[in-house]
Amino acid sequence: MPDEVSKGLLTDIGTEELAHLEMVGTLVNQLTRGTNADCVKESGFYDYFINHSTGVYPANTNGTPFNAMALAVTGDPITDLNENLAAEQKARSTYDNILRMSDDPDVNDVIKFLREREIVHYQRFGEALRRVEEKLTSKNKFYMNN
Repeated sequence: MPDEVSKGLLTDIGTEELAHLEMVGTLVNQLTRGTNADCVKESGFYDYFINHSTGVYPANTNGTPFNAMALAVTGDPITDLNENLAAEQKARSTYDNILRMSDDPDVNDVIKFLREREIVHYQRFGEALRRVEEKLTSKNKFYMNN
């Protein structure tokens, strides 16, 4: 990252995103604590439960586990910041969908908080993108031509 302010921003947001994973994991753990076999079968949670019990195992709704392929990094700061912007919007959309489906006020409070943070992250990534573009274009340089 050619801009020191943006480097710090990426570190801060990355740290906060890990905290988001912890919050979602805790929420899932709280919601599944004390789950019985009948509830698991009726909910469609059966296959997951067989493999992971109520442990939090990062996977998408199709059951595809998280892996490094989810990290779209090119090494080009402009491309990567645009990818970060898109990721924040995808997270916001996911939280919007959860809020449409959930009727649990405690769950909704957590999801609303996380949704708000994704919006802030989107704004900060936009600011970083503007700074980086200004820095690189001010000398008519591209990142890899430094």
